[in-house]
Amino acid sequence: MCALLGIPSFAPAADPYEINVILPVTGAGAFLATADMNALNVIEQTVNKSGGIRGRQIKFVVADDQSTPALAVQLTNAVLAKKVPILLGSTLAATCGAMTPLLKDGPVEYCFSPSLQPPAGGYVYSAGVGTPDLMATIARYFRGRGFKKIAVITSTDATGQDADKAVDSVFSQPDNRGMAIVDREHFNGADVSIAGQMTHIVASGADVLIAWSTGTPFATVLRGARDAGLDIPIMSTNGNMSYTQLHQYSGIMPKELLFPGLPSFSPNQLPNGPLKSAVGRFLTAFKAAGIAPQNGENQVWDATLILLDALRKYGFDATPAQIRDYVDNLHGWTGVYGTFDFTAIPHRGVSVGAVLIQRWDPVKEAFIGLSKPGGDPLK
Repeated sequence: MCALLGIPSFAPAADPYEINVILPVTGAGAFLATADMNALNVIEQTVNKSGGIRGRQIKFVVADDQSTPALAVQLTNAVLAKKVPILLGSTLAATCGAMTPLLKDGPVEYCFSPSLQPPAGGYVYSAGVGTPDLMATIARYFRGRGFKKIAVITSTDATGQDADKAVDSVFSQPDNRGMAIVDREHFNGADVSIAGQMTHIVASGADVLIAWSTGTPFATVLRGARDAGLDIPIMSTNGNMSYTQLHQYSGIMPKELLFPGLPSFSPNQLPNGPLKSAVGRFLTAFKAAGIAPQNGENQVWDATLILLDALRKYGFDATPAQIRDYVDNLHGWTGVYGTFDFTAIPHRGVSVGAVLIQRWDPVKEAFIGLSKPGGDPLK
């Protein structure tokens, strides 16, 4: 009838394909989720403008775990009931750790916390560079700088515990035996003062301090260091590489604040090649959205695009096993962290070669590269 009347016939457009995401939209991890959602929004817009996945638009559906492992477990069970092939999030190591045992048969989950150490052969992956590799890069940089006496302060949460294990492992290696851990301190993330711990650090005569905590607890460390008159470089986790956060801490900045950072924070230092091109596309996409990408956006970007590529290959009816096999055999894929090789680095894909030591410049409000990839100081 439509043909006879000369009226065009249109098939109804398919609904967007929904991708489940669990994030700490509220609670202690909310500042991390803001960056995560920035990245997801930019990816959604970019993918849909280019035609979607197999001609179908995508939509990220975010559930708030309120930064609570117990609620993350409930939300994960709700996703399991949908029998979907992939799941993104959460962002905190504790929530990802609580979710992991539920995913022994899938779906494939990409946790946005690098502190998670996924079980071998499973369906869980961890975004970014793992804490042991971050710490190995830090140790190499410290050797190059001639630091001998190292103090460490970590929060008592999952992030701090992960760092403690990495410190024990890395600084006991033969290459690092010229350095000594002269003081180890801990604090609860809810503490408002760490004066006692800082007194011990000052008395230790340390050359440099590793301060491993994120968000508000990290501000407590910086405030404590200032009040104690601690006048040494402070190295923190890249989880604190947030322009907004560091701007707020301008009044409590140490003279030298260092991070095991990422290529996208120092794009002008990158040689021409696939990595620089990937970083350029990443920065261009966020510039169009009026966003200065931070650490969280980096961690979400590659992880999400890898799973979207798996959907491109196998379609929306893919099984978790197909998605897992795709990721496990992926090598030569270049993103903002570098070139991934899951065959050599299972469940993560990148290691020390993706890390550059960077310094926060509070005047320029920019990150300045201080090392080559892997941690050797620039000459």
